[in-house]
Amino acid sequence: MNTNTDTKEKPFSCDECDSSFKSKQYLTIHMRIHTGEKPYSCEVCLSAFKSKQYLAIHMRTHTGEKPYSCEICLSAFRSKQNLAIHMRIHTGEKPYSCEICGVSFTQKQNMSQHMRIHTGEKPYSCEVCCSSFTQKRSMLQHMRTHTGEKPYSCELCDFSFTNKATRLQHMRTHTGEKPYSCEVCGSSFTSKQTMLTHMRTHTGEKPYSCEVCGSSFTRKYSLVIHMQIHTAEKPYSCKVCDSSFKNKNELIVHMLTHTGEKPYSCEVCGSSFTRKQDLVFHMRTHTGEKPYTCEICGSSFSRKYSMVIHMRTHTGEKPYSCEVCGASFTHKQTRLQHMQTHTGEKPYSCEVCGSFFKSKQTMLIHMQTHTGEKPYSCELCAYSFTRKYSLVIHMRIHTGEKPYSCEVCGSYFTIKQTLLTHMRKHTGEKPFPCEVCGASFTIKQTMVTHMRTHTGEKPFSCEVCGASFTQKPHIVQHMRTHTGEKQKQKSDHNRGQCTQ
Repeated sequence: MNTNTDTKEKPFSCDECDSSFKSKQYLTIHMRIHTGEKPYSCEVCLSAFKSKQYLAIHMRTHTGEKPYSCEICLSAFRSKQNLAIHMRIHTGEKPYSCEICGVSFTQKQNMSQHMRIHTGEKPYSCEVCCSSFTQKRSMLQHMRTHTGEKPYSCELCDFSFTNKATRLQHMRTHTGEKPYSCEVCGSSFTSKQTMLTHMRTHTGEKPYSCEVCGSSFTRKYSLVIHMQIHTAEKPYSCKVCDSSFKNKNELIVHMLTHTGEKPYSCEVCGSSFTRKQDLVFHMRTHTGEKPYTCEICGSSFSRKYSMVIHMRTHTGEKPYSCEVCGASFTHKQTRLQHMQTHTGEKPYSCEVCGSFFKSKQTMLIHMQTHTGEKPYSCELCAYSFTRKYSLVIHMRIHTGEKPYSCEVCGSYFTIKQTLLTHMRKHTGEKPFPCEVCGASFTIKQTMVTHMRTHTGEKPFSCEVCGASFTQKPHIVQHMRTHTGEKQKQKSDHNRGQCTQ
């Protein structure tokens, strides 16, 4: 029905692409897309166009005329189409969506360029170094790295830049302007690229991968920093504890930890430090100064190292690895605590029942089992928990949030451990071996159930006839022999089997 209506309203059709038009004139103009004909030329710059209307719009670039104005912000435009696109900024309309990842765009051209991220297409190549680019503009800007051209200068500090956008972004360091806002959390940024990088903290996208260990990152710079873990040489070693350092000065400062010397003292509280820098950091506890700010979420820190560790919550970087099992961690202290799982060391004990624990925090949480304290309550269903993290996981039952996604098949999970277990389906990893026959399993519980085939244990018993079984599903199936219930059988075809 719609086809017949379109045929009546647009009777003139293109033989090349089946597009239809209201008039023969529109069809004639459209055909020039296929023939490449551009009969209308600009007398000023000799640019050519397929229609007289496009030439008229182009001429406004020379005359400066912008007859179409936005009634909301008074911005002016050369064409009605540009105004219509601009209005989407105010309405929030994004009519063009990517069918692969669902990202939406205000212009069709932007979506076409975005699609190259998925297809890997880079149609524009540099003739000097053969680098490829998804956009022609990016290739032209890249060429300036070879020519050294920096045509855009800052009027305030005389810095020069290869492109106009970089200069504009730099100017915001003087004005403090942050025009790009995150639609999810409201954080503001000086550049669109920084905002897009920040968005990956919400989407989980990590497009930059380490070729050595496979770690992935949201930013290219984070990958560069991470690579130092694999390549960074530390030629200066401490003869007392065998610690290694990148430079001699770090070694000299480190040696003070063995001599006990603390030459730098705080004039406010008298605390002493081995390094001058540590004293500087300490003074900020008195002044409240936090000069290091995270560009992604705006958190502030008194020490640069604290911000570096914090950044790993955004980048996902885990530079400290366990030499026993290969588990990775964001900072050294967490890895040291993890090592206790292998050594069996549990230095913290409960004064009530004498249980031992690997960390003080775990011991304090355990103490709540004696006091009955559950300080973290759900406001929706009144469940209470001893740990804040348990409440966070519980809340996902109400919100439906599943923040952990499988990069292979796209499945989502509420907790990280479930994702890790799921990933074994793709990797084939079976970390739980049977000590008797060597069979391996992806889940510990499956291995425990399997062990019953060797021990003969049958913990599930039928209350009717006393029959025993190794697994709970077996007794459920057995009970149907008493109740008369018939399990619905699946056909061989539905099981993925062929009968002959």
